[in-house]
Amino acid sequence: MIGIDTNVLVRFLLKDDPEQHRAATAFFRSLSSSQPGWISVASVLETAWVMKSVRKLDRAIVATMLSSLLTVDALVVEQADILGEALRHYRSSKADFADCLTAAAARSAGCSKTVTFDQIAARDAGMELLA
Repeated sequence: MIGIDTNVLVRFLLKDDPEQHRAATAFFRSLSSSQPGWISVASVLETAWVMKSVRKLDRAIVATMLSSLLTVDALVVEQADILGEALRHYRSSKADFADCLTAAAARSAGCSKTVTFDQIAARDAGMELLA
């Protein structure tokens, strides 16, 4: 297995640097189910932030691009089930992806609730307002 850093994901998905995109594409094509790439939750979160905050992409596009990573046989995505749940909430809400991920991870860990001061996270990510 080969770990994949955020910048490789970003260059591959956004195609914003032709030389690095070619290198990233060649790398992804070299992966297989017997020699997969591994993507951490942190890299997915950073990639979502770059796509939304830096590149100003629509949340539906961000969710679609990130969800596509979960379906590739040659990729192992850390906590893919939690990320999938977080992406579903993110796609259909106004909550930040990080809030959706936090709430999904807490549910997966068996938490009865996740408390927050963020009204949007409470309304859209399934958290509960603390005050």
